[in-house]
Amino acid sequence: MSKKKKGLSIQKSILQVLEQTPSQSFTYKQIASRLGIKDASGRNHIIKNLKKLAESGIIEQRSRGSYQSKKNDAYHQGILDLSANGTGFIISDDFEDDLRVSSNQHHKAFGGDVVRFYAYPARGKRKQEAKIVEIVERKRKQFVGTLQKKNGTLFVRVSPRISTVDFYINRTPKINTEDGDRVLISFNDWKDTKSPQATILEVLGTPGEADTEIHTILAEYGLPYTFDAHIEAEANNISEEITDAEISKRMDYRDVLTFTIDPTDAKDFDDALSFKTLDDDLFEVGIHIADVSHYVQPGTVLDDEAYNRATSVYLVDRVVPMLPEQLSNKVCSLRPNEEKLTFAAIFTLDQHGNVKAQKFGRTIINSDYRFAYHEAQHIIETEQATIPAELSLSKEAYTVSDAVMHAILQLNNTAKRLRKKRMQSGAISFDKEEVCFTLDKNKQPTDVFVKTSKDANKLIEEYMLLANKKVSEFIAKEDPKKTFVFRVHDEPDEEKLENLKRVIGSFGYSLNLASSQTTARSINKLLKDIQNKREQNLIDTLTIRSMSKATYTTQNIGHYGLAFDYYSHFTSPIRRYPDVVAHRLLQHYLDGKKPPKPDTYESAMKHCSAMEILATKAERDSIKFMQVKYMEERIGQQFTGIISGVVERGLYVEVEGNKCEGMARPQDIPGDYYVYDERNYAFVGNKTKTIFQLGDRVKIEVVAADPIKRHLDFDILEHVE
Repeated sequence: MSKKKKGLSIQKSILQVLEQTPSQSFTYKQIASRLGIKDASGRNHIIKNLKKLAESGIIEQRSRGSYQSKKNDAYHQGILDLSANGTGFIISDDFEDDLRVSSNQHHKAFGGDVVRFYAYPARGKRKQEAKIVEIVERKRKQFVGTLQKKNGTLFVRVSPRISTVDFYINRTPKINTEDGDRVLISFNDWKDTKSPQATILEVLGTPGEADTEIHTILAEYGLPYTFDAHIEAEANNISEEITDAEISKRMDYRDVLTFTIDPTDAKDFDDALSFKTLDDDLFEVGIHIADVSHYVQPGTVLDDEAYNRATSVYLVDRVVPMLPEQLSNKVCSLRPNEEKLTFAAIFTLDQHGNVKAQKFGRTIINSDYRFAYHEAQHIIETEQATIPAELSLSKEAYTVSDAVMHAILQLNNTAKRLRKKRMQSGAISFDKEEVCFTLDKNKQPTDVFVKTSKDANKLIEEYMLLANKKVSEFIAKEDPKKTFVFRVHDEPDEEKLENLKRVIGSFGYSLNLASSQTTARSINKLLKDIQNKREQNLIDTLTIRSMSKATYTTQNIGHYGLAFDYYSHFTSPIRRYPDVVAHRLLQHYLDGKKPPKPDTYESAMKHCSAMEILATKAERDSIKFMQVKYMEERIGQQFTGIISGVVERGLYVEVEGNKCEGMARPQDIPGDYYVYDERNYAFVGNKTKTIFQLGDRVKIEVVAADPIKRHLDFDILEHVE
């Protein structure tokens, strides 16, 4: 090797050492140690080249004999995001687009890690790429993977979204393991070895089994599925007894008609409605919310655990609660015919839903009835007081009092007026569809179906929205400004709206994007126009994707989707930590105390927003897994579906009726060779010019199902009119 090449090689090695920890300075001895150079000649080369690099301005001398990677604007901070095929991208606020990271520039970072990097122009490409130089923060220390035993050596293969390198198990597990087991591992270190070092913590089971895959989903997102013994013990020590002294501090609603309306399988009833007819065509409605903040006090292990979890996680076959069962299903749950402590927003309303008076504070209730949504819906639809046996939760027919029937009908009529007002104010009307499953005793799906909201669901929703809005207004409008936690929703991204406008144009629809209000009205018209059309689900999905994500914060910007200037989450403290914080702050102000500083609360709300995203992803993954399990038994069967996505490698098709989505390869479509048309979200036949595009209705055949990867393969057979 020539002297010039040798010099360049040692300079490159020096730069690699400095760039690995750009915030730290190194002497020539430390660099030599990192490079494994021990001879005097090698050290002299390092000294000479350090001086050359410093003189040329590539590195800087921090003190005599100590050098550091030059600090300049080239360094940025971001998050490493790995795709399903292991391709790396960095998401950074400093760049509008994500930056690609080649596999040899990951700097031993895992997917999700916060990293320090610099950007550089990729050879022969317009877009910049990135090189990671430092791991700022390891996002997670525990991972899930598949155990592989080879000649007595143990490796664990994790998702390529986490790492493209297998983990080496450097300690013999104390638990029995088999080749192919799904395991939970703890990362130890990754220094001078080819593979990251880890320890096996737990065997989750055999891949593909329902329990194994659900536990895997939770573990993949770092979500716990059990409570530690000391947390359960603290919860079990909480007494359900309500003292006279406590009752004396509260508004007593035990003798006022009160009921809950919830899903059939609900156990954590965190909201109840009280109803009282007043004079002059007015009525009083109380939105009573489980008083979790009475039982869960700041500084306790229960509060720490609730904060860490931040939310309950609703998977297909189970609920992973934010609070132990003793609290979520017993002490705090507003079960019928039991005295319960609540926090209430109480309103006097006229027949049109105008608020004539309001009050907030702690209450005590005794719920008279526990209705399932379909029972309340029966009363609304028939205006009759008798619930038939086939609809009854108890499987026996029963009759409610005239007062209860009148309350439900009155509340429903007023809820419709409240909803109409929201729509007129610019709220966006997304009617939620919920994918539901019928599971057998082995947790195998025997049916998949879609539920939509009916009047009984919307009744509850409107009064919860009213409470959330008015609590937020009550605090936010006071002077001087008070610290509070808001649920905010920013305006949609203009580029996404323009893209939506272009896509729906191919179906004959349009959007008016002239202003914020006209956009909302135009979106509502679009959502109404597509009702019961074949493209409804597709356009619903695209419209939702164009919206910003709602988050928690102390900085109020309003809620665009609801058209509210002020909005908070107040009504579900059993399953959402921000609601617990809202209760505490509201009581703090009702007691006349001064506003706390917002910094701590802002940090907490960022954590809650992040945990909500993880919970949502886990919930979606559990649905996808069960959908694939369901379709696994139907390989070879044919279904009708809608093309829900078009990408270069193929077409996504969503099956009508159960929303199971799979991918079809264009090369498997019979009769022609199909070419990708990126602009029009379509594949076009080379000879026949037949078009398969976004929103088309097609017949498909299920050809493969992989529950472990949560992936379905379809063959598109033909168009369906």
